[in-house]
Amino acid sequence: MIIEISVVALLGVGTVLAQAPAAQPQAPPPAPGQSPASLPPPKTVTQQTYPAEQVQAGEGRFTSQCGFCHGRDAAGGETGPDLTRSALVAQDTRGDKIGPLLKAGRPDRGMPSFDLTTAEVGALVAFIHAQKTKFETLGGGRRAVDVTDLATGKADAGRRYFNRKSSCAGCHSPTGDLAGIASRYQGLRLLQRMLYPSGQPAPAPPKVTFTLPEGQTVVAPLAVQDEFTITVLDPAGARQTYARSAVKFKIEDPISAHFDQLGKYSDKDMHDVYAYLETLK
Repeated sequence: MIIEISVVALLGVGTVLAQAPAAQPQAPPPAPGQSPASLPPPKTVTQQTYPAEQVQAGEGRFTSQCGFCHGRDAAGGETGPDLTRSALVAQDTRGDKIGPLLKAGRPDRGMPSFDLTTAEVGALVAFIHAQKTKFETLGGGRRAVDVTDLATGKADAGRRYFNRKSSCAGCHSPTGDLAGIASRYQGLRLLQRMLYPSGQPAPAPPKVTFTLPEGQTVVAPLAVQDEFTITVLDPAGARQTYARSAVKFKIEDPISAHFDQLGKYSDKDMHDVYAYLETLK
């Protein structure tokens, strides 16, 4: 079965201002079995405040130049992690670590260098520190999903579940439509695609096979249905509506099997199947 809901981005994917160069100190590793996402954020070593105008100027620049990767609020975005949980930011003092990183970039991780004036760097530093201070006062810790949160299943058990009767193998094949699935989706995106298929490539639309009163069989994409009628699309894309009571019909909706499966999965089953899909690279 396959796979994706949108929801939240993984930590540690893509460009990371939150990750320091090798010489910089790193956050302590989590205890065995503890997710990095569940750890409290590192505390700011040197407390610092900035004028409101400087923070506001930094917010505008951060939104336009950094927000796509790191989120408008610096708490993680499409490809960049949460800067308010960054060990580098925690140990930065008025840009002494953030500034050089902004100017040098991290080309190996997809982060470009930025040609910024001293004032522009200062504004960005002010905004990032203001956001870190804000989130430190909110309490709670977890705002994201780490890939290690998902790595609790057993691939062999997931393969057995996948292949059992009335499960995934009735519609999907590890050497067919799912070949290489773990290369196209990783971490939370893979689990999302597995549970709530959406996105690209789009899941196959539902289709209706029904028999008209005169005996003609019609197979067409389903457009909409209610308790009285079924509307399908003809080859020209025009809508044709039939009374449910006037035809014999069968609706085949690949997505419905995923929704039915949600009621059958145990937490263990879900993570086992995810672990099996991770082997399909």
